[in-house]
Amino acid sequence: MSNLAPLTQVELEEFAKAWYKKLDVHDPLEEYKPLLTEDVELRFPEATVKGFAGYSDWYNKVINIFFDEVHTVKEVKIVDSSPEKTEIKVVVKWEASVWKPPAPNSERIVLDALQTWTVKRSPATQKPVVSIYIVDELKYYPGSATL
Repeated sequence: MSNLAPLTQVELEEFAKAWYKKLDVHDPLEEYKPLLTEDVELRFPEATVKGFAGYSDWYNKVINIFFDEVHTVKEVKIVDSSPEKTEIKVVVKWEASVWKPPAPNSERIVLDALQTWTVKRSPATQKPVVSIYIVDELKYYPGSATL
């Protein structure tokens, strides 16, 4: 039995917004370490990665592909909550530019990413940390480039 308080809606919304702000500005990789559990699993459309090493490899690839990123959190909804973990549904609008050589111009991707996260309260920091991150579906906007 955990003596940690369940995560609140406000904490989870702030956490999701801070997470995506870091992605927008391509924050240094080390700034993500305190946001992830040791055994984190992240399931992206292009790869499933585990642990900070797996996240590091993925992150270093994507920050060299996408630029001018804008993430807008549209929804954070608690699906199941206990002191041990909280499952949330996250909807984020993602906009990014990508250049595919030798194209003369970059392309703009605009989509809503529907996700499921399992988040825990860190015993060390008392702050939220991601243990499972799943991209469930991508819904492209009309005229968007695709991945």
